[in-house]
Amino acid sequence: MGELFRRYGYGLSITMVGLTAFWLLMLVVIPNLVLFEFSFKPYLPVVDLGGPKDVYSLKNYETFLNSPIHITIFWKTVLYSSLVTLTCLVLSYPLAYFLSKVCRPANAPTIFLLLLIPLWVSEILRSFAWFIILAFQGPLNALLLGLHVIHDPIRWLSGFNGVIIGLIYSYVLFMLFPIYNAISSLDTNQVEAAQDLGSSMWRTHWRVVIPHSKPGIASGCVMVFMLCAGSVIVPSTLASTNSRWFTEIIQQWMFEGLDWNTGAAYAFLLLVLCILFVSIVMRVLNVRLVDIAK
Repeated sequence: MGELFRRYGYGLSITMVGLTAFWLLMLVVIPNLVLFEFSFKPYLPVVDLGGPKDVYSLKNYETFLNSPIHITIFWKTVLYSSLVTLTCLVLSYPLAYFLSKVCRPANAPTIFLLLLIPLWVSEILRSFAWFIILAFQGPLNALLLGLHVIHDPIRWLSGFNGVIIGLIYSYVLFMLFPIYNAISSLDTNQVEAAQDLGSSMWRTHWRVVIPHSKPGIASGCVMVFMLCAGSVIVPSTLASTNSRWFTEIIQQWMFEGLDWNTGAAYAFLLLVLCILFVSIVMRVLNVRLVDIAK
């Protein structure tokens, strides 16, 4: 705190700390505390609020535990969010290394601009665009049929195929940028020294580059998983009848059933899942929370 005061002065420092504290308190802490309290309250008519029936219980969580369909959807959301996270990591790491250590510095801004252009369009429009592309009679099947790659059209939107493709496209850059920042801070002389000592490319990455980029990998995995698990637009647009997402169940409880209490319990379970995922990633990659937050 003393360094912050010396660098920016008392007025600006107090303003920044105050705004940050306000943001954390009003937009993170208090809403989650209200969510936590709602999850233990029963869904009652307005006239019964504050009455003898308005007591704390585990009934809303029992609703989840007594619903095999919702439990299955929950674990499928975990599974496919993890699959999307792993796929984004596999796609992002080589590109991040190329942009930071192989690509000419003069060309890197142009490549980043091309990567960022899709983010200028809202997620809803991008999801609808993929819905058109992946349609049974859409341009993707027409292209593959025209090139004689396939003989019959493929139903890309069956199962979780469309959801996975849409999530990867939407959130792969959230994996790329943290890994790029981590690899950029690696001294190129260390890579050259490993190669001069006879290390193969795979061994150099495994022993030098990847250990250095662990904070970036952890940060990217956490962001992509949490964004995927909490996504609503992409699953609602690209899912099929047998590929529901857990956030759709929460939305159904809150906005269709108007049962905010059960929806709060389901949302809090999703929050606990994300916290557990962050803890597992930190343990596996042996990084601290401060490293992920950088």
